[in-house]
Amino acid sequence: MYQSDEAWREVDAYFADTLVPEDRALREARESGGLTTMPQAEVAPNQGKLLAMLCRIAGAARVLEFGTLAGYSTVWLARAVGDGGHVTSLELEERNAGIARENLRRAGVADRVDVIVGPAADSARRLIEEGGEPYDFVFIDADKPGNPAYLAASLELTQPGSVIVIDNVVRNGAVTDPASPDERVQGVRRVLADIAHDARLEATALQTVGSKGWDGFVVIRRSR
Repeated sequence: MYQSDEAWREVDAYFADTLVPEDRALREARESGGLTTMPQAEVAPNQGKLLAMLCRIAGAARVLEFGTLAGYSTVWLARAVGDGGHVTSLELEERNAGIARENLRRAGVADRVDVIVGPAADSARRLIEEGGEPYDFVFIDADKPGNPAYLAASLELTQPGSVIVIDNVVRNGAVTDPASPDERVQGVRRVLADIAHDARLEATALQTVGSKGWDGFVVIRRSR
């Protein structure tokens, strides 16, 4: 029985080669992640396609993303919403936003994406104050200590039926340690507790292994 990072990467590569062919724009967006402030932090190709499929299954036309980096997942989401859809992506660093905008342009979806630069909690607060249309789908993949604030903001920016996905919740198994000194772990634990105690939300979490190691994500549906 295979239980190694190498085997996980080989399986991910097989799935991606078989089911998730990347065009040049997607491949270049993924590879440009090495130029960002967090190299190799983008989702894997099969995870990117899963996000796009969840978006389509939810019938989402408006998507909010916390954490842009090079815009790899942003391209997947922007293609999923189609010509009439829109993606708002919140990114802390101007350097990353510039790389993402170029990738979005190459992918032919720049006209349906706004990349907003600044602390994500502040950017989300401005979106709430502007009172725009609600978002149908939210992908939270920014700094993990901020997860509780990002979920709270998402609930002010969505509506019943909206779907929220939170990435990187397993932390190589450290999520089970209530005494962990890692603020990323504590951010995940706090947001999971918030979800569990919110009657508006139904959720599940899945572990994953693959090219990104041992991790996982939460899928939430807002019922009211």
